[in-house]
Amino acid sequence: MEFGSIEREIHIEATPEVVYQVISTPEHLREWWPDEADLTPAPGAEGTITFGESKIVPLTVVEADPPRRFSFHWAFPNPLKVTFDLIPSGAGTLVRFSETGFREKGWEAAVLEEWYTDHARGWDHFLPRLVAYAARLASAR
Repeated sequence: MEFGSIEREIHIEATPEVVYQVISTPEHLREWWPDEADLTPAPGAEGTITFGESKIVPLTVVEADPPRRFSFHWAFPNPLKVTFDLIPSGAGTLVRFSETGFREKGWEAAVLEEWYTDHARGWDHFLPRLVAYAARLASAR
């Protein structure tokens, strides 16, 4: 396994506009991913996401192109890049998700594998929560 990038494709029964809000604004992020989020969805904006009571992770928004793409760097130093590409698909949205930059961190093989595996497991837990939350939000509108 190369441990270079994590890539997933998911389909959400919600429009790209709804999905974009869910992946880019604190009030919606808190419903499916971190416990707390403080960010503005604008290129160059800096913010934080918090897991539990003490794991605070800085992030910087890289791209904010509603309703097509949202990306950010996180997990400093030598940040990883998370990208959500949103593609209209029927009445819903195809989300192409990626997290890149693992090899660029310069870690020894065991550390690289551990971080990669931890993040892959995390996204495999949180992305289904994104699907469910965005679909619930869309059906309530």
